[in-house]
Amino acid sequence: MTSNTCETLALFIEQHAIAAVLVRPDRETPTVALAALALDCQTDQIVKSVLFFLRDGQQSAPVLVITNGTDAIDFRKLADLFQVGRKRIRLAPADVVLAQTGYPAGGVPPFGFLQPLPTYIDRRVFEEAIVYGGGGDDRTMLRIAPAELLRVTGGQVVDVRQTVT
Repeated sequence: MTSNTCETLALFIEQHAIAAVLVRPDRETPTVALAALALDCQTDQIVKSVLFFLRDGQQSAPVLVITNGTDAIDFRKLADLFQVGRKRIRLAPADVVLAQTGYPAGGVPPFGFLQPLPTYIDRRVFEEAIVYGGGGDDRTMLRIAPAELLRVTGGQVVDVRQTVT
């Protein structure tokens, strides 16, 4: 499968009149901390789009979870949300992420896929006025307001952040 690019995402943004901007920092952004430094923003403003699969018998359904980049996703909260056992939720490996979204892991945007994905956005994302997510490759970031992110994805606001006890 041919992967999409930041140019593909830019076209999607333009075609759908999305209030978002692709940013290409002059420094590498392989981690949340380095991305925040390169973008001159707080680490909580960096968000990640994580692909999971929910197994139900022989069927497997993809779901996209968007959360602050430094927050761990609580698999038990996901399981409760989908009313399945914890073992029925699997993190998608990189090759499956590419096949399902068209974008490489590390650059997955929150939207712009050939087939829309059921999307769940952690409520903490909305604590920021502006967030930065994957921009289609490992060197490009997407700048967007959380309310616009919610509008475009048609996502559901949830609480999936792992709390430290």
